[in-house]
Amino acid sequence: MNNKEIETLTASAWREKVYIETSEHIITGYIFMPKIGKRNRLLSEVLNTGKSFIAVKECSLEYKLNPARNVENHEFMQVNISSILIMRPIEE
Repeated sequence: MNNKEIETLTASAWREKVYIETSEHIITGYIFMPKIGKRNRLLSEVLNTGKSFIAVKECSLEYKLNPARNVENHEFMQVNISSILIMRPIEE
């Protein structure tokens, strides 16, 4: 997928900033869902799509087991849904 395709996809999608916690990491960033249905159901729809991974853009990654390690920033990351302990929206 090239940058133009990604821009088209994200322009026609809801964007939600989220906090994701796994057993080893804390991730904050943006998830996207098509502008179909109700926006207030975004997180539950993302988690119940039947897919194994969710895409997170413009994200930061903290290491819970090694807090002295620097926070990493990434343009894109995929998170395995089965590893998620907590996912909640972050107010902007």
